[in-house]
Amino acid sequence: ARMSIQSAMETKLKAAFSPERLAVINESHLHAGHQEHFDGTGETHFRVHIVANAFSGMSRLQRHRAVNDLLADELKDSVHALAVEPAAPGEPTRW
Repeated sequence: ARMSIQSAMETKLKAAFSPERLAVINESHLHAGHQEHFDGTGETHFRVHIVANAFSGMSRLQRHRAVNDLLADELKDSVHALAVEPAAPGEPTRW
């Protein structure tokens, strides 16, 4: 069976950033009705919460780019929206 997109993204993020905290959240159901013929099922909208040492010394833009580049395949194929909330250890997070 094909690995879910959520699992694939989690695996890639763990391998690339060795995060101390990681949550990949499927928010597709929140977007039901936004587009015609979209019922909120499937894996199209995600939020990524990630805390990793790798982000120390990186700007917000660099952090977003690093995550988006890593997940380029998923974004190209099926994921329409990816909200990334990256932080380095010790930085305040809202989650």
